[in-house]
Amino acid sequence: MTTTEQSISSKPAQQKWLWLAAALILLDQVIKHWAVSAFDLYERLSILPVFDLTLAYNTGAAFSFLSDAGGWQRWFFCGIAAVVSVVLVIWIRRLKEGETWLAIALTFVLGGALGNLYDRAVLGHVVDFILLHYKGSYFPAFNIADIAINIGAFMLIVDTFRHRKQAS
Repeated sequence: MTTTEQSISSKPAQQKWLWLAAALILLDQVIKHWAVSAFDLYERLSILPVFDLTLAYNTGAAFSFLSDAGGWQRWFFCGIAAVVSVVLVIWIRRLKEGETWLAIALTFVLGGALGNLYDRAVLGHVVDFILLHYKGSYFPAFNIADIAINIGAFMLIVDTFRHRKQAS
Protein backbone atom coordinates (compact mmCIF):
# COMPACT_ATOMS: atom_id res chain seq x y z
CA MET A 1 0.00 0.00 0.00
CA THR A 2 1.39 3.41 -0.96
CA THR A 3 1.56 6.36 1.42
CA THR A 4 -1.30 8.06 -0.45
CA GLU A 5 -3.47 4.94 -0.18
CA GLN A 6 -2.73 4.72 3.55
CA SER A 7 -3.66 8.36 4.17
CA ILE A 8 -6.91 7.94 2.23
CA SER A 9 -7.85 4.76 4.08
CA SER A 10 -6.95 6.27 7.48
CA LYS A 11 -9.11 9.36 6.89
CA PRO A 12 -12.07 9.33 9.29
CA ALA A 13 -14.91 7.58 7.47
CA GLN A 14 -17.82 9.72 8.61
CA GLN A 15 -16.38 13.22 8.83
CA LYS A 16 -17.69 13.69 5.29
CA TRP A 17 -21.06 14.46 6.91
CA LEU A 18 -19.77 17.62 8.59
CA TRP A 19 -20.87 19.56 5.49
CA LEU A 20 -24.42 18.86 6.66
CA ALA A 21 -23.75 20.66 9.96
CA ALA A 22 -22.40 23.65 8.02
CA ALA A 23 -25.49 23.66 5.76
CA LEU A 24 -27.81 23.53 8.79
CA ILE A 25 -25.96 26.41 10.45
CA LEU A 26 -26.15 28.47 7.26
CA LEU A 27 -29.87 27.75 6.75
CA ASP A 28 -30.61 28.52 10.40
CA GLN A 29 -28.67 31.80 10.35
CA VAL A 30 -30.11 33.00 7.03
CA ILE A 31 -33.69 32.42 8.20
CA LYS A 32 -33.01 33.98 11.62
CA HIS A 33 -31.54 37.04 9.89
CA TRP A 34 -34.64 37.26 7.71
CA ALA A 35 -36.94 36.97 10.76
CA VAL A 36 -35.06 39.74 12.59
CA SER A 37 -35.32 42.03 9.57
CA ALA A 38 -38.94 41.14 8.72
CA PHE A 39 -40.61 41.24 12.15
CA ASP A 40 -40.79 43.44 15.19
CA LEU A 41 -40.35 41.62 18.49
CA TYR A 42 -43.39 39.36 19.12
CA GLU A 43 -45.08 40.43 15.89
CA ARG A 44 -46.90 37.45 14.38
CA LEU A 45 -47.83 36.38 10.88
CA SER A 46 -50.43 33.63 10.73
CA ILE A 47 -49.51 30.99 8.14
CA LEU A 48 -51.90 28.20 9.15
CA PRO A 49 -54.50 27.97 11.93
CA VAL A 50 -51.85 26.27 14.11
CA PHE A 51 -48.65 27.86 12.75
CA ASP A 52 -47.38 31.43 12.94
CA LEU A 53 -44.10 33.11 12.15
CA THR A 54 -42.92 35.51 14.83
CA LEU A 55 -39.83 37.02 16.36
CA ALA A 56 -38.84 36.08 19.88
CA TYR A 57 -35.56 36.17 21.77
CA ASN A 58 -34.64 33.43 24.23
CA THR A 59 -31.88 34.21 26.73
CA GLY A 60 -32.35 30.84 28.41
CA ALA A 61 -32.21 27.25 27.25
CA ALA A 62 -35.02 25.03 25.99
CA PHE A 63 -38.46 26.38 26.90
CA SER A 64 -36.75 29.57 28.19
CA PHE A 65 -35.22 27.67 31.11
CA LEU A 66 -33.18 30.16 33.20
CA SER A 67 -34.09 33.04 30.87
CA ASP A 68 -34.46 35.41 33.81
CA ALA A 69 -31.30 34.30 35.63
CA GLY A 70 -29.51 37.64 35.30
CA GLY A 71 -27.12 37.04 32.41
CA TRP A 72 -24.66 34.42 33.68
CA GLN A 73 -26.63 31.73 31.82
CA ARG A 74 -25.50 33.14 28.45
CA TRP A 75 -21.89 32.07 28.95
CA PHE A 76 -22.86 28.93 30.85
CA PHE A 77 -24.94 27.72 27.88
CA CYS A 78 -22.23 28.84 25.45
CA GLY A 79 -19.73 26.73 27.37
CA ILE A 80 -21.98 23.69 27.37
CA ALA A 81 -22.68 24.04 23.63
CA ALA A 82 -18.98 24.46 22.85
CA VAL A 83 -17.96 21.39 24.86
CA VAL A 84 -20.78 19.29 23.40
CA SER A 85 -19.83 20.43 19.88
CA VAL A 86 -16.19 19.42 20.35
CA VAL A 87 -17.27 16.04 21.72
CA LEU A 88 -19.63 15.54 18.76
CA VAL A 89 -16.91 16.34 16.20
CA ILE A 90 -14.51 13.89 17.88
CA TRP A 91 -17.25 11.25 18.02
CA ILE A 92 -18.12 11.74 14.35
CA ARG A 93 -14.45 11.52 13.35
CA ARG A 94 -14.11 8.20 15.22
CA LEU A 95 -17.11 6.53 13.58
CA LYS A 96 -16.57 3.65 11.22
CA GLU A 97 -17.70 3.37 7.60
CA GLY A 98 -20.95 1.53 8.41
CA GLU A 99 -22.14 4.04 11.01
CA THR A 100 -23.66 6.53 8.60
CA TRP A 101 -27.04 6.82 10.40
CA LEU A 102 -25.26 7.67 13.64
CA ALA A 103 -22.97 10.15 11.87
CA ILE A 104 -25.94 11.97 10.34
CA ALA A 105 -27.78 12.03 13.68
CA LEU A 106 -24.76 13.50 15.46
CA THR A 107 -24.26 15.99 12.65
CA PHE A 108 -27.83 17.26 13.01
CA VAL A 109 -27.29 17.79 16.73
CA LEU A 110 -23.95 19.50 16.01
CA GLY A 111 -25.41 21.85 13.40
CA GLY A 112 -28.26 22.84 15.70
CA ALA A 113 -26.00 23.32 18.69
CA LEU A 114 -23.61 25.54 16.72
CA GLY A 115 -26.46 27.56 15.18
CA ASN A 116 -27.81 28.44 18.61
CA LEU A 117 -24.30 28.87 20.05
CA TYR A 118 -23.59 31.56 17.46
CA ASP A 119 -26.75 33.46 18.45
CA ARG A 120 -26.05 33.19 22.14
CA ALA A 121 -22.38 34.22 21.87
CA VAL A 122 -22.82 37.04 19.32
CA LEU A 123 -26.32 38.35 20.03
CA GLY A 124 -26.76 37.42 23.70
CA HIS A 125 -29.95 35.49 22.95
CA VAL A 126 -31.26 32.84 20.60
CA VAL A 127 -33.54 34.03 17.81
CA ASP A 128 -36.78 32.02 17.57
CA PHE A 129 -39.40 32.48 14.88
CA ILE A 130 -41.63 29.41 14.60
CA LEU A 131 -44.73 29.40 16.78
CA LEU A 132 -47.11 26.45 16.99
CA HIS A 133 -50.43 26.74 18.79
CA TYR A 134 -53.80 25.06 19.11
CA LYS A 135 -56.98 26.40 20.70
CA GLY A 136 -55.18 28.97 22.81
CA SER A 137 -52.34 26.68 23.86
CA TYR A 138 -48.91 27.69 22.63
CA PHE A 139 -45.72 25.71 22.25
CA PRO A 140 -42.65 27.87 22.97
CA ALA A 141 -41.24 29.53 19.85
CA PHE A 142 -38.32 27.71 18.23
CA ASN A 143 -36.02 27.78 15.20
CA ILE A 144 -34.29 25.64 12.56
CA ALA A 145 -31.41 24.83 14.94
CA ASP A 146 -33.90 23.47 17.47
CA ILE A 147 -35.53 21.35 14.76
CA ALA A 148 -32.11 19.97 13.76
CA ILE A 149 -31.29 19.07 17.37
CA ASN A 150 -34.62 17.28 17.73
CA ILE A 151 -34.22 15.39 14.45
CA GLY A 152 -30.75 14.31 15.55
CA ALA A 153 -32.01 13.26 18.98
CA PHE A 154 -34.83 11.26 17.40
CA MET A 155 -32.35 9.57 15.07
CA LEU A 156 -30.13 8.71 18.06
CA ILE A 157 -33.11 7.08 19.79
CA VAL A 158 -33.92 5.11 16.64
CA ASP A 159 -30.26 4.09 16.39
CA THR A 160 -30.34 2.81 19.97
CA PHE A 161 -33.38 0.65 19.24
CA ARG A 162 -31.82 -0.60 16.00
CA HIS A 163 -28.75 -1.77 17.90
CA ARG A 164 -30.82 -3.37 20.67
CA LYS A 165 -32.79 -5.32 18.07
CA GLN A 166 -29.58 -6.43 16.31
CA ALA A 167 -28.04 -7.52 19.64
CA SER A 168 -30.96 -9.77 20.58
